[in-house]
Amino acid sequence: MYRKILDILTILVTISILGIFGTGFFTYRYLKSDAFKDKVMEKIMGQVSGLMPDVLDNALPKTTGSPIPIKKPDIKF
Repeated sequence: MYRKILDILTILVTISILGIFGTGFFTYRYLKSDAFKDKVMEKIMGQVSGLMPDVLDNALPKTTGSPIPIKKPDIKF
């Protein structure tokens, strides 16, 4: 009786472990695939491109001033 229960548990544990390893393997392969990279880049670029015009309009000045004068140091040898 105990032998049958242990055999069933062994089979269930083996199936569970294979499922965990299989899921991890396919998840790794999906995360390293070009399709996943393209999908992520498309989402990021869609969000960033909507923000860029507002950021650039607020950050860039309309006009620039004169340059800051820089004194040359008096070095005598």
